[in-house]
Amino acid sequence: MTFSELREKFDAVSYDKFTCSESDDSYDINYYYSLGEFHFVHRLSILKRDFFRPENLEDKDVFLFHLGLCELISYYKAACPKKVILKAGALREEQMDFWKKLFYNGLGEFRFLNHIEISYEDFVVFENATDTIYSKSKIGNVEGNLIPVGGGKDSAVTLELLKKEKAHNTCFIVNPRGATLDTVTVAGYNAEDSVIVMRKIDPLLLQLNQEGYLNGHTPFSASLAFLGMFCALLAGKQYIVLSNESSANESTDEETGANHQYSKSLEFELDFVEYTERYVNPFMKYFSLLRGMREIDIARQFAEYKQYHKIFRSCNRGSVGGKNEWCGKCSKCLFVYIILAPFLSEEEMTTIFGRNLLNDLELEKYYRELAGIDKTKPFECVGTRAEVKEAIRMIAEKYQENLPILIEKYPELWQK
Repeated sequence: MTFSELREKFDAVSYDKFTCSESDDSYDINYYYSLGEFHFVHRLSILKRDFFRPENLEDKDVFLFHLGLCELISYYKAACPKKVILKAGALREEQMDFWKKLFYNGLGEFRFLNHIEISYEDFVVFENATDTIYSKSKIGNVEGNLIPVGGGKDSAVTLELLKKEKAHNTCFIVNPRGATLDTVTVAGYNAEDSVIVMRKIDPLLLQLNQEGYLNGHTPFSASLAFLGMFCALLAGKQYIVLSNESSANESTDEETGANHQYSKSLEFELDFVEYTERYVNPFMKYFSLLRGMREIDIARQFAEYKQYHKIFRSCNRGSVGGKNEWCGKCSKCLFVYIILAPFLSEEEMTTIFGRNLLNDLELEKYYRELAGIDKTKPFECVGTRAEVKEAIRMIAEKYQENLPILIEKYPELWQK
């Protein structure tokens, strides 16, 4: 089904309600959405911890309402109707600007890959179906750092940089897997002292995807931001400390400006900070510790942390179905190989990836995209074209007479 056909069939998606209940082991949050005859339940479970401050949940609704609106994007994208009807809570007119921008730019890759051409003004509008506007939280009983851990090199660097603050740090994991749990352990923390969230998409949405409804990338980091705010409230933490670098600001497609990493960009971060200070909670602060660094700077730093080299994973394909591996066949694996290769020996690289990925001609397409030979980068969390070329020049200088196949094939990228 095409965007136009679905847009004609469905004129609106509705954000119906949210619930938050408490069991012996968890806080369970359910979000209810409707798209025509389809009804979805999006589920989040936060495992209980002894250090939680349940008294801070006095103002929980303003946090939960906004988180649910962000999670709605995953369901909205199935048909991209013109209207979002708000039944679970209302937005002021000026708040709608933030959400219009997040829906449009956060779905930039989705629109690009689904060949959807539509203006910012025409993409989505928000319509209140209730008068309930949640008041800004006044809870200020917060201190210390909540650190999202994804299992890659970036969050490991953040944990190391904040090692002296260990007593004030709490790790935050969504849908834990081997690499995230291993990273927390190697950094000197443990799962029992971490905030752990189980996030479950409604199976009906996955079924619709298989039936031909629209599918694609959503701004998960934006959902993580709102979820992080709520978890920080529950854990009594003041700072949500991200590991997003300056490289996230570069568009993935040069012509349209679509950016796979929009919700990791400085632009989103500044918008989010301004919005949440004004409408959610002024005492809690969201920022990226690595914002002033490039991917190549982070790789140089990470190379020094040998204790993480065997356990970190950045490959999305390699995490599907609970796996915890490098697939060695995708653009993300190749990028991480390129960005680390200047700082580690070939033996160390082989220990991590199993082989020299720069000798694999099947990865040539990704190599060209990463290095800017082709105008569109891979739609992955990768560095800028300039720093990939910088890393390639460093690799060429390092290997000299024994150049890997892909490096040797494109001398224009490294010859002076």
